Amino acid sequence: MEPAEGPGALSFHGDEEIIEVVELGPPGPDDLADEMEDVDFDDEGAEEPDAEAWETEDDEGVEDGMEAQDDSEVTFSLHSASVFCVSLDPKTNTLAVTGGEDDKAFVWRVSDGELLFECSGHKDSVTCASFSHDSVFVATGDMSGLIKVWRVDTKEEVWSFEVGDLEWMEWHPQAHVLLVGTADGNSWMWKIPSGDCKTFQGPACPATCGRILPDGKRAVVGYEDGTMRIWDLKQGTSLHVLKGQDGHQDPLTCVATNQDGSLIMTGSVDCHAKLVSSATGKVVCVFKMENMAPKAPAGEGEEAESNSVESLGFCNVMPLAAVGYLDGTLAIYDLSTQSLRHKCQHESGIVQLLWEENSAVVYTCSLDGAVRLWDARSGKMISEYRGHSAEILDFAVNKDASIVVTTSGDHQAKVFCVQRPDR
Repeated sequence: MEPAEGPGALSFHGDEEIIEVVELGPPGPDDLADEMEDVDFDDEGAEEPDAEAWETEDDEGVEDGMEAQDDSEVTFSLHSASVFCVSLDPKTNTLAVTGGEDDKAFVWRVSDGELLFECSGHKDSVTCASFSHDSVFVATGDMSGLIKVWRVDTKEEVWSFEVGDLEWMEWHPQAHVLLVGTADGNSWMWKIPSGDCKTFQGPACPATCGRILPDGKRAVVGYEDGTMRIWDLKQGTSLHVLKGQDGHQDPLTCVATNQDGSLIMTGSVDCHAKLVSSATGKVVCVFKMENMAPKAPAGEGEEAESNSVESLGFCNVMPLAAVGYLDGTLAIYDLSTQSLRHKCQHESGIVQLLWEENSAVVYTCSLDGAVRLWDARSGKMISEYRGHSAEILDFAVNKDASIVVTTSGDHQAKVFCVQRPDR
C-alpha cells in the first residue's frame, strides 16, 4: 500500500471496504446520465440529408442472441469505419457530432439521424470532436493534428490549425476558447475564431489527457511520464506539479474534476486513481486496484498487469466517485471515508463512464457492446442496452438523462432512449 500524501491524508484498504460484487443481470428499464463536461461534436459539408444514413428501429421482442437484440431508436450509418468519438450539443442536446477512422466527422440530428453537414477536409482518423459551450461552434481534430472549427448555423469552416499529433481536445466551459494536448508534450490554447494562441510546455512526452477546471482559469494536464500539472491559463504558468512518488508511475489515461473544481482525480496505466486538491496540488488519497479484492482467475494473468484505469468521474449529488478499469471493474468510492463502497463487475473492459447530472446513477460502456446504468447507492445494475455488433468506443448522455448516444467499432452510432420507472 502506498502512503497518501498531504496533511491529514489517509490511505485506505479497499479490500476491507467491499460491500458486494454485483453480477450482471437481465436488461431492465433504464436512463441516461452524465457529467457532460467535454462535449464533442463535428460538422461540415453535405448539404442534403441522406435518407439512407439513418433508420429507426421499432422495439421488438428481446431475443437471446446478442446480435439480434437492438434496443436503439435511431441508427446513424454514414461512417465507413470505426466511430471513435461522439458528443451532444450542450445548448439543446438535439445535435450529435461523431468522428471516425474513415477520416470523417458528421453533425447530425439525434431525433431521426438526419445529416446536417460533414466536417470535411480531415486526412486522418477523427478522434476528437466537440461543441463550444453555447453550441455556436463545433471543433474536430484528427490524429495528425489538424484541427478545424465550424460555425454550426452556417455550416462553414471558420478556423483551422495544424499542431503535432493530437492527444485530446476540449472547449472552455464559458468562452470560445479551445485547449488541446499533443504528443510533443505541449498544450495549446486558442481564442476562436481570431486564433490568438498560447502554449503550455510540458515534459518532452505526450500530454495524454487534460481538463479545464470549472473556474475557467486553470487546467489540469496529465502526461505520459506519470506527471500532472495544474496550469494558470491566463499567466501561462504552472501552479502545481505532481511527479515522482506524488505522480503516477505510468502514463496518465484520464482526469476529472468535481463540480466546484476543488478536487481532481487522475487515472493511470499503473492501475491507480489519485485524488488531488486543486488548491494545494497535494494528493489527498490513492485508490489502488490491487487492494480492492482478489481478482477473478485470469488465464495467463496478463489482465492483471495491464489493468489500467480507463475512465473516472465525480457524482454531483453525493460524495462519490467512480473509476472504470480495463478488467471490467466499476469501482464506486466514498470520498468522505476514502473507501470502496461498491464493486460492479463487467464481463469486458470498461471504455468510458459518465455520471447522470442530477442523480447517483453512473453509466458505463464496455468492450462487450453494451451500455449499462448502475445505482451507485446500492451498487445494483438498473438496466442494460444493446444494439452494437462490436465494442462501444464512446458515448454521451443528454442533460435530462433520457437519451444515450453511442459509437462503435461496427461503423455505427446509435441513439437509445432510456426510461426509468423510478424517475
